[in-house]
Amino acid sequence: MKLVFATNNQHKLSEIQEMLGDKFQVLSLADINCQDEIPEDHETLEENASQKAHYIYEKFGLNCFADDTGLEIESLNNEPGVYSARYAGSSRSSEDNMQKVLDKLAGIDNRSARFRTVISLIINGKEEQFEGIVNGDILKERVGTDGFGYDPIFQANSYNVSFAEMSLSDKNKISHRGNAVRKLVEYLLK
Repeated sequence: MKLVFATNNQHKLSEIQEMLGDKFQVLSLADINCQDEIPEDHETLEENASQKAHYIYEKFGLNCFADDTGLEIESLNNEPGVYSARYAGSSRSSEDNMQKVLDKLAGIDNRSARFRTVISLIINGKEEQFEGIVNGDILKERVGTDGFGYDPIFQANSYNVSFAEMSLSDKNKISHRGNAVRKLVEYLLK
């Protein structure tokens, strides 16, 4: 089965394709010749994921899924949340976003956080949503070089390495996106 994943983020595509294996062929936006800036202007992850999936389904008529992910930090009233990608400004710089989090948490003991992903799947016009969560803490400095986004400053509960120090397969076993994708795959295979 072919499914369009409404992203051009190669890191996300690699993570998803590794999890889906050869059961599904995942196409990127580039694969379907979509150069559009897909809107995601809502206040929740659920609404943004749905908006992106509907955009692709309505414009291209292809079965698809879209995700939205947020880092929610307890002591920052769940910031950056839905604004995670552009927390430090419209440049969407991971370095700047991480620095803003580290600066805001300076001197704060409660570093509890969670990554939350919502996937919106549309098949033949019917929409389903799947949520994945991983709980952890924000480290005091960047550690590791793999991964992307906030991975160098996030450490999942019961682990002693950051997401950026984990192999892709190990991260997929516990990550927010991995948890949401497992629910998606389970749904697709039933």
